[in-house]
Amino acid sequence: MSGHGFHVHGPHDHELEHAASGGHGNGHGDAMDTASGGMSMTSKIAVCTAVIATVGAIFAYMGGATQANAGLYKNNAAIKKTEASNQWNYFQSKSTKQALAEFARDTATDDKRPGWQTKVSRYEQEKTEIQSAARKLEDEASRWDAQSEEQMHQHHRWAQATTVLQVSIALAAIALLTKKKWLERAMFGVAAAGLVVGVLAALHV
Repeated sequence: MSGHGFHVHGPHDHELEHAASGGHGNGHGDAMDTASGGMSMTSKIAVCTAVIATVGAIFAYMGGATQANAGLYKNNAAIKKTEASNQWNYFQSKSTKQALAEFARDTATDDKRPGWQTKVSRYEQEKTEIQSAARKLEDEASRWDAQSEEQMHQHHRWAQATTVLQVSIALAAIALLTKKKWLERAMFGVAAAGLVVGVLAALHV
């Protein structure tokens, strides 16, 4: 931010700018490596950090998308469960009417029993249809629940991969500041681990 404001740099922003400007003040070793055609440690880490940050941004997006899907699927499951509950209540209502009709049939005179029996048969058929619809809705709710759980598991994988890559970027920043080779190797190792977790997320493992 220019003018009267200020800008907060990330942990590796200064080193990336430093690398882009040619790595002045990095020491004779880095200068000799660059002059001989090789990439200096600073430049190499800066490029790798940019790549890791890009991959991390993609992983973060996928994590957010799967979390949103999980919430949507869970909401769909809740809707289907409510509809199934309504169907079972309707089923219970028909059962009550059927029981009353059966009682009326059993206590009615002979000339009125056929009419009550017709109602009993109708209620029985309606109950069968309602029961079938309720079970279908319950199955749909179970499928939505399963999809929601799968999406949440995938979301956790994406979140794990993103976190590991963030740790790798932090190691890169420290490596740039300290010029320690073992930190550079640790950065690559942690970044590789983050990529592996990302692949597991993509494979739904």
